[in-house]
Amino acid sequence: MASEDRTPRPLGDLERLVMEQLWAAPAALTVREVHEQLAGTRELAYTTVMTVLDRLAKKKLTERERDGKAWRYRAAAPREELAADLMRDALDRAGDRREALVRFVGQVSDEEAALLREALSQLDAQEQTG
Repeated sequence: MASEDRTPRPLGDLERLVMEQLWAAPAALTVREVHEQLAGTRELAYTTVMTVLDRLAKKKLTERERDGKAWRYRAAAPREELAADLMRDALDRAGDRREALVRFVGQVSDEEAALLREALSQLDAQEQTG
């Protein structure tokens, strides 16, 4: 999911619900399958789910393939990649990138801070060896 292909935007509530279904699925899903899974928790029209999936495909967040008369949808990338793209986009828009990073790091838990330190150490090690 290259950031130059599109500018990522945060997902709306319904887009997030639909993407959660796609991320959890072992294979691509039809609109009907997504609609049936969501019907247990929310009352949504089939056409609403179809519209959301179409929009997600246009945003390149899903990939779709024909299966007879229906489309089958799958997430174009793992949720972690989307989260990273959104964070990078937020930093690009922040104005003062350093200040935004400092404020972000000031809000993370001790466990998240440890994960950030570990990730930075791994990047340093990769740069030194490669």
